[in-house]
Amino acid sequence: MEPIKVLVVEDDTNIRDLLTRGLKFAGFSVFAVGNGLDAVAATEKGKPDVIVLDVMLPDMNGFGVTKKIRSMGIECPVLFLTARDEVEDKVTGLTIGGDDYMTKPFSLDEVVARLHAILRRVRTVEQAPAIIEAGEITINEDSQEVTINGELVEFSPTEYKLLRYLAENPNRMLSKEKMLDYVWEYDFNGNVGIVESYISYLRRKVDPLATYTKIVTKRGSTPEQGGYMLKIDRKA
Repeated sequence: MEPIKVLVVEDDTNIRDLLTRGLKFAGFSVFAVGNGLDAVAATEKGKPDVIVLDVMLPDMNGFGVTKKIRSMGIECPVLFLTARDEVEDKVTGLTIGGDDYMTKPFSLDEVVARLHAILRRVRTVEQAPAIIEAGEITINEDSQEVTINGELVEFSPTEYKLLRYLAENPNRMLSKEKMLDYVWEYDFNGNVGIVESYISYLRRKVDPLATYTKIVTKRGSTPEQGGYMLKIDRKA
């Protein structure tokens, strides 16, 4: 399965470069342009899976870009970025065919999370197979089956949920607190030991089968502040 293709449309060079680097690090395939006309051409030619689109562009604004690609029959989902926070703008963006709306300044982690949420909604509507691929790990969300290098591996429900969280965020450090909140939905009164135990269980199943996909530890100044990353390094 090929990486998800993201088109970034942003005239501010610094923000464009930040988004490009950050989204690539999060596992997306990224191409970027700086104006509306190039955005329309890049959408038609590159066929992105999702577009991160600044509203205020030097030629055609983001709303105009969206109207244009929709008139061409292109239904690629769009996440708008803007410095404006007026309700009217949000309504306009969503009414003309946008899928979500974020105001600047924004967190890169939130952009990644919004993109995943948009893509999940689109896949649900299209009834596409719910497959997550991260390196040598493939997760079928419909059957909740996991294969590593093509070999089917059994995971408990909690192990599966934790592995899925890691696989949805490849090459990103996830704190133990985030894992507690996502997997267990409460913080165990701050006891991160439960996360450490389940990471150990996952490693026993992943490490013998994977060659370049590993769960690595990211140290913090205290044990509670550390975290883990599903690192995909094909050079390994």
